[in-house]
Amino acid sequence: MYGFIAPAYTYGQSHISPEDLYGTFFRDVQNSHIFTDSKTFADAIPLEDPVLIIERYHHEKLADDFDIEQFVRRCFRIPSHIASTFKADTSMSVSDHVRKLWPVLTRQPENQERGGSLIPLPYAYVVPGGRFREIYYWDSYFTLLGLKENGRTDLVESMINNFAYLIDSFGYIPTANRTYYLTRSQPPFFSLMVRLFSEMEGKKILKRYLPQMQKEYDYWMESGSTNEPFTAHRRLVNLPEGVQLNRYWDDKATPRPESFREDVELAAHANEKFGTSHDSLYRHIRAAAESGWDFSSRWFEDETDFATIHTTDILPVDLNCLMYHLEQTLSEAYLLAGDMTLQSVYLEKAARRRMAIQRYFWDPEKNYYMDYDFKKQNFKKAVTLAGTFPLFFKLASKSNSHYVRAYIRLNFLKSGGLLTTTVKTGQQWDAPNGWAPLQWIAYKGLRNYNFHRTANELSAEWLGLIEKEFRHSGRMLEKYNVSDTNLLAGGGEYEIQEGFGWTNGVYLRMKNKKR
Repeated sequence: MYGFIAPAYTYGQSHISPEDLYGTFFRDVQNSHIFTDSKTFADAIPLEDPVLIIERYHHEKLADDFDIEQFVRRCFRIPSHIASTFKADTSMSVSDHVRKLWPVLTRQPENQERGGSLIPLPYAYVVPGGRFREIYYWDSYFTLLGLKENGRTDLVESMINNFAYLIDSFGYIPTANRTYYLTRSQPPFFSLMVRLFSEMEGKKILKRYLPQMQKEYDYWMESGSTNEPFTAHRRLVNLPEGVQLNRYWDDKATPRPESFREDVELAAHANEKFGTSHDSLYRHIRAAAESGWDFSSRWFEDETDFATIHTTDILPVDLNCLMYHLEQTLSEAYLLAGDMTLQSVYLEKAARRRMAIQRYFWDPEKNYYMDYDFKKQNFKKAVTLAGTFPLFFKLASKSNSHYVRAYIRLNFLKSGGLLTTTVKTGQQWDAPNGWAPLQWIAYKGLRNYNFHRTANELSAEWLGLIEKEFRHSGRMLEKYNVSDTNLLAGGGEYEIQEGFGWTNGVYLRMKNKKR
């Protein structure tokens, strides 16, 4: 079905993350403030054998006149941002601009950078853009929406085959094809990608990717040695009456290589202020990164204080809706494969999860879908756009859907689209920012329940903001300020990025009035 390309570099073959490969040298570079973005060195390409670089570093650093920045720039090729040199013609339509942008964001197997942290893939793929020089898991579903609109069946298939290759190689899809992302995944959208492709090629597609969907399910549902209520193992949480739901997790409890300095500084602050152990803080940070919402007050105990992050205590409503879809899709795929036993098993799993979603995520006091803190056995306080996922997957009752629609209109809808959360904290997944994937989830969710007027308002505001920014700057951005459309989005650990895969995809799909 898909081929294999052997990595042509030393440490890529064993998939060693750069912080493990370079050790003290890596930490010294990241703490030296050579680069404003920690991801830069994590992506750098060594110009010779890393072992020789490490030996030379430990020898040369003893000299009084040693300059670590000169050493790094002599021994590594520093990667550049993507699409920053692309000249847009603002007289053309946004749709035509996006069509021209796809080749700029596409990477061919033979042109992948060897020797660094990149994990080469066997087929062509689209990267988001800017500092994001690799294929990202959940981003890609929304990118595929646009590729489908442009008739790029070839790229849709090749990207899905790359994800199938990653599942077959590692048992799951990492955040992106970098060695330093191999300890975590991202929101599990693979079954939605397969569904999207099946809309183009027929139901046989579900059967084709059944083995990979099953492997991904097994990864998220790995259980520990106990099933006692309110205990957890990796991404699986046990609840009363045999109910099992999912959380975000990471298999390491160390600073993220791509945000090393930021994590070290936050861990020191959290330890000094609250006595939080460094390992615990790093795990919560990494789990939030797996969610794709890095970062948001959604994951904080105190919405104003990043140091109170406690992601692994939280059952996220959106993740469990995605797992429901995976169970549904597995059931149908087994039916197509003629395995009636497993078809029935996964149909029952989906039905049980559907009831659990209503029980654990619908807050009858707020009348909205909320995340659940399984440690405190209570709802989280943060009202977020994640509460629209049950509408996207048609899990909400008719009465609940009306409450969600009211929340969207009263709390989230602004002059440029939908806010992500209702609080402004300086985190990029909070107000005043809006993000393309969540605009699409809410838009389609509203359509599913025939709230067409609100969906049309959302679409008009969001598309209008994108078009306004494009006419002004010629850029498609990662995120937008939806509260004040005259200002750029802000917050987070890096500057605003342009490209941009999922913005392009959602724009095309929404512009074409697709449901």
